[in-house]
Amino acid sequence: MMVVGLLAYWAGMALASVAALLLTLKAIIWFQCGWCSSSASMTGKVVVITGASAGIGKETARDLARRGARVVMACRNLEKAHRVAGKGSLKEQGSTNVIICVRVWKGGGGSHQTDTGNDLVEVRLLDTSSLTSVRSFADNFIKTEERLDVLILNAGIFGHSNLEYTEDGLELTMATNHFGHFLLVHLLLGVLRASAPCRVMLVASRMHLFARSFDVQKLNFPDQKDFGRIAAYARSKTCNILLAVHLADLLRGSGVTVNALCPGYVYTEILRRVEWGLSLAAVEKVTSFLIAKREVQGAQTSIHVAVSEEGANVSGQYFEECKVSKASAMARDRGLAKKVWEKCEELVQLAPEEKLHL
Repeated sequence: MMVVGLLAYWAGMALASVAALLLTLKAIIWFQCGWCSSSASMTGKVVVITGASAGIGKETARDLARRGARVVMACRNLEKAHRVAGKGSLKEQGSTNVIICVRVWKGGGGSHQTDTGNDLVEVRLLDTSSLTSVRSFADNFIKTEERLDVLILNAGIFGHSNLEYTEDGLELTMATNHFGHFLLVHLLLGVLRASAPCRVMLVASRMHLFARSFDVQKLNFPDQKDFGRIAAYARSKTCNILLAVHLADLLRGSGVTVNALCPGYVYTEILRRVEWGLSLAAVEKVTSFLIAKREVQGAQTSIHVAVSEEGANVSGQYFEECKVSKASAMARDRGLAKKVWEKCEELVQLAPEEKLHL
């Protein structure tokens, strides 16, 4: 019995040590997270955030609304967006995250009042995977709004394991994460330039480092052999950064800054919706517990670029943890950026009047 007792004691001590080590690791990772230190007011500013009904976009919307901005939540699921904006429950069903605040918005209808008293929060329909939806959103916005101070291109998906095309003939992940945003920024550029100084931000990812060199003519994954879920996501995020680089060059001196950013590894709906398989699901859960940020932490770099002086003074940069970082060599290749830009113009069927004229 004494031997059994000793074994149980040492087993318990070992488990406690492992648990303490893991918690220490998590604490170290969290303390290294960047945090927006700016207290800048956004009163009088108009902000559009795509994919603002969940995750990083939702937390970014909350922060900017608290600062007094008029926030337009551009979302494909209107029912969900109105629920978030109108009722304020931040804890999504099935989420394992602990949310610090349990209410975002109060009120209902098209405009919503935040917990800070800002009643200038609006929900509008936008599905970035649909070129028709993008054009409809932009047309409506231009007709109803006089200015746009911050455009945050945040919407994104991790995609499916099988190659899937949209009604426009675009690969679904590329369409949602990049092509739709490419078109949107073109269509809103007139109001952006008229509102200068203003900011355009693309929420990319460190996953762009997984992107392999590719033939620009096959940007849209025309066949299955080049396709993979990770490959599509990484390519879309590389294209986000390339767009920021090229557009920043084109708009130099205009008062419109364009930057890309990585929010870090955040356990949002994008990951929760992925079908990992039984074995990978367990690994993903443990990894997420150890190193994943909460959504409010993941939003900090977006908030920093949107409100800080640095976000207004630099352009064509890539941010991580609320500071300028360095993207991959491929994502900084200006020659490639120009080629991808021209291919995107073709793929989104950009009309002559929609093209950027400087």
